[in-house]
Amino acid sequence: MNKAIIGRKLGMTQIFSPDGKVIPVTVIEAGPCPVVQIKTVEHDGYQAVKMGFGETNEKALNKPELGQFKKAGVKPQKYLKEFRFEDIAAYEVGKNVTCDVFAAGDKIDVVGITKGHGYTGVIKRWNQHRLKETHGVGPVHREVGSMGANSSPSRVFKNKHLAGQYGVEQVTILNLEVVKVDTARNAILVKGAVPGPKGGIVSLRNSVKA
Repeated sequence: MNKAIIGRKLGMTQIFSPDGKVIPVTVIEAGPCPVVQIKTVEHDGYQAVKMGFGETNEKALNKPELGQFKKAGVKPQKYLKEFRFEDIAAYEVGKNVTCDVFAAGDKIDVVGITKGHGYTGVIKRWNQHRLKETHGVGPVHREVGSMGANSSPSRVFKNKHLAGQYGVEQVTILNLEVVKVDTARNAILVKGAVPGPKGGIVSLRNSVKA
């Protein structure tokens, strides 16, 4: 990985290619992302670039958080993320990373947090079938069903698909294509869908498996 940026998912729309085909795209407000810190192997044990996104009020941060922004000479940022680049020579503390690091046709990976659906049952969470709608099955037909274990081992095995929290987990979509980069609006149009709700924070990086 040698280039990346933080952005905000604005929603989906569609554009037309020169030959008239409809392309579904996700609009992402990408950057500008000031470089807050550059970590090196000698000082930190690994090399990475820490970027910020989304200006915020100083009152929303504590003194240690404000200190790193003052040291870097950038305005307080709401979101921070580290990227482990192979080459960090192109980055400088205090400089902005903008959406023009990517160009139309680039292959990228998009990392985001999926929509939260709260506490859900096994049918919605794991796509399991209902129980039979016949006599002797009730009084409910959407429960998890047999746990599979009797007196031995007298417990439910780990990782069994049960009801619980659905969503709000980090998901990476690989090998998406950049359709258009609008530097005037700090926008990147990505072909297809990306994880998260409207307004969700995502990170874009050049594809690692292209």
